Amino acid sequence: MLSIIFSRYVKILKWVARAVILFGFGYVVWQFAAPPPILVTLGAPQTVQTLHPKMGVHTRMTDEVETWKIKKNYEMVREMGATYVVEFFPWAYIENAKGEFDWQHADEMVDYARTQGLTMMARLGFVPPWARPENTSVTYLDENAYQDFGDFVAAFAEHFRGRVNYLIIWNEPNVNFEWGQRPVDPAAYTALLKAVYGRAHEKNPDVKILAGALAPNLAPPGATDAMNDLEYLDKMYQAGAQNYFDILSVHAYGWKSPEDETPSPDRVNFRRTELLRDIMLKYGDDAKSVMLTEGGWNDHPRWTKAVTPAERIQNTIAAYDWCEKTEWIAACALWVFRTPAPTYTFNDYFTFVTPDFDAKPIYYEVRKYARGE
Repeated sequence: MLSIIFSRYVKILKWVARAVILFGFGYVVWQFAAPPPILVTLGAPQTVQTLHPKMGVHTRMTDEVETWKIKKNYEMVREMGATYVVEFFPWAYIENAKGEFDWQHADEMVDYARTQGLTMMARLGFVPPWARPENTSVTYLDENAYQDFGDFVAAFAEHFRGRVNYLIIWNEPNVNFEWGQRPVDPAAYTALLKAVYGRAHEKNPDVKILAGALAPNLAPPGATDAMNDLEYLDKMYQAGAQNYFDILSVHAYGWKSPEDETPSPDRVNFRRTELLRDIMLKYGDDAKSVMLTEGGWNDHPRWTKAVTPAERIQNTIAAYDWCEKTEWIAACALWVFRTPAPTYTFNDYFTFVTPDFDAKPIYYEVRKYARGE
């Protein structure tokens, strides 16, 4: 009986040994057969070939994980003929704790964009947990924490000196969603500009502070969720903002209106930009330029504010052309070149290129325009 048990035990051990050997052999084969990791380098410096140097797009590489995709994204921007890109650099992604910075991904975005010959405009915001009260949103910043944000902007300006000279301070502060889910406050935003302006210039004398980036809307006086962008800009000037920014950042969406529709206070259209410019002139601020850092049209088949794909192409090219010919506009970066992943909403129909890098018809038509074809 014992001999039978021992015999079976030996057989089991042999099978286990064979399995281990086969597994090890298979692992070795898999290691050699597996494709090597993608090696991504900056490559040789490139130059954008375009007849329209004010052209730009808002990119979204902040949430792109793979380096080769960041590189390819900026390559396609260059090949389309755009020279400017707007990129979001969330404060919370970079300053993990007070004074502790992780620049790796930010450096990667900036260096790959610059290698492609692109000029970067950096949008700064997104409050880290350590800089705001518990149970508040990432857009909530108390005035007693403005100094912390000023420290971050100064560190950003110093770190990217010579590489990034355009800094957009906050995003759409005239809507409560972007202002910490609380009533918007032009005077408080002006105080935020004041907290960062001088410090950024100390670290980088060539830096340009962009203010505004207001959401175009028709909110009536006293609305709780937003303030009309024209009213908000006027109140910024009343609060003394003129001394604390170098360029006005504008969001110019066309919705269903064509590019050449006449601007009017009761309309949200692309040329609403001119009404914001009029407020600058009202306060004698005509020496400053304007940069469009968001804007454009959407061609979703069922969204109420969308146009047809053909209309979107026509309006986009006309908008770039208008900006090119308008002396006080320095750049026109439309929303949005590509997103790292689909949103499965109407927002996917703002893009020029799909997440899989399939260029849409608008991409090719804009490229033709950039080349003068």
